[in-house]
This record gives sequence, C-alpha cells and structure tokens, in this order.
Amino acid sequence: MIFPPKSVHPKGELKELSKKCSTTSLEVDTFEGKIHVEWEPGASVAPMGQLPFFIQFLKTGCRFEPWVEDCPLTYKSNNAPEKVNVIGSLFLSILSGHKRYAHIGTLTGME
Repeated sequence: MIFPPKSVHPKGELKELSKKCSTTSLEVDTFEGKIHVEWEPGASVAPMGQLPFFIQFLKTGCRFEPWVEDCPLTYKSNNAPEKVNVIGSLFLSILSGHKRYAHIGTLTGME
C-alpha cells in the first residue's frame, strides 16, 4: 500500500494572532540624551518614524562625529551656524527625501 506524501505546508492561512501590542516604550540613546519611543498601533505611518533608531546607530557606531570633523566647511562670520548644525540639517533633509537645496526649508517650517 502506498500512502500519499505528507504535506509540508499547513492547509490555508494561519488565523490572525490574538496577541495585543504592548504600549511599553523603548529607550533610544541620541546625541541630546535618552528619549523614549512608543509604538501606537492605530497611528498612520510617519516618514521619519524610524529616525530615532538611525540616530542611535550613528551615535553608537561613532559614524557622525568623524564625518563632521573631516568636513572642510568653515565660516568666518560671528553669527554663522556651527558646522555640526549645517551638516546635520543637510543629512536630515536627505533622509527626508529632499532632492533640492530649496527643500531644506521645509525642515524649519519656512515653506
């Protein structure tokens, strides 16, 4: 007697898990100190929602400071912004999907 081969995959789809999302916050280390990030299951997806985790990666991996130190950007004006602020704004603009210099103004709410 020959038996049919056993199915490797279960029939149908799995029922939706009844596991509820926990509202605990995650602690993320940034350049300005630790912040707490909470997941909100009903909220829409934000384009900058993962930014705190990327900032923690830059800080923990020592990726941002050497880049700022190696940058040849210099200002001679007394009221010029610091180099780290200019590079940080440019970097945030690129991560936000801006493709032109004029789009950086949207970060500060000028447009």
